[in-house]
Amino acid sequence: MDFATTALLHRGTVIPAHPLALDSSRRLDEERQRALTRHYLEAGAGGLAVGVHTTQFEIREHGLYRPVLELAADEIGARTPFVRVAGVAGPTGQAVAEAETARELGYDAVLVSPGGLPDHSPDDLLDRAAAIGEVLPTIGFYLQEAVGGRYLPRSYWRRLADQPSTVAVKAAPFDRYRTLELVQGVADSDRGGEVALYTGNDDNIISDLLTPFHVRGGVRRFVGGLLGHWAVWTRSAVRILEDAHAAANGDAEARTRVEGLNAMCVDANAAVFDVRNGFAGVIAGVHEVLRREGVLRGIWCLDPHETLSPGQAEELTRVQDAYADHLK
Repeated sequence: MDFATTALLHRGTVIPAHPLALDSSRRLDEERQRALTRHYLEAGAGGLAVGVHTTQFEIREHGLYRPVLELAADEIGARTPFVRVAGVAGPTGQAVAEAETARELGYDAVLVSPGGLPDHSPDDLLDRAAAIGEVLPTIGFYLQEAVGGRYLPRSYWRRLADQPSTVAVKAAPFDRYRTLELVQGVADSDRGGEVALYTGNDDNIISDLLTPFHVRGGVRRFVGGLLGHWAVWTRSAVRILEDAHAAANGDAEARTRVEGLNAMCVDANAAVFDVRNGFAGVIAGVHEVLRREGVLRGIWCLDPHETLSPGQAEELTRVQDAYADHLK
């Protein structure tokens, strides 16, 4: 990762989780996939995360991991500074191989998914992160249990931050207690100041960005977001982060503006992520917003059973009508 990109990562930026564009036969729609990447670039995103949950983990089973990463890298081109993040998953061998693919394609860092490894101890996960870190800088990931995550104690986050390859962590347990443990664990590390904090708590984005965490060594803040929620209405996300940064620097008017959007953000996320149905329609919800904006042709997912839940479309219409001035 070059100096300018490292500086951007630590200053904080908007990193949407990149969806997957398919045609009606559930094949990769290269034209729309490229258009989707350009959509985020034009919206002002400072990075992209590709090959992550929002991209659908099943891309690996369909031989799409490399093609999808390659399309995004090609559209991003030589743009700098820009944080190119690739998701890696699975046991150590698979995750290392995916990191090698990402490095070959010019990615800066990898987001290490803890999901799908129920038999792995925290020590195993740390060993896996260290092996991946031999290939590319790593971003730790606290994933909520509803979509395959697990509890990871404060000591885990300290030990992960101790690894010299760890450049950031994404907090997405959707739990305030566990988020606090993560921040405390990173702060406990002697190199915690070298690890940027990114929110993945789509249910508490603005609260995370505005909260000063009083921890060992002073105050830590979430500097940005790496979020599936920011895959939609990305221009609004850019404005929210700008105001959150200004608020952290003492701008009272910016704080008032962004605090006023907190409930809206949670409400909109509940509709997109299909909270009422246990997140069953989360990816289809992201696709539906993008379809309504003309970015995607449809909401097709690799799994034909993955679609909008009953009533989800109506919820999306409700929040889009209620917050039309803010959801762009």
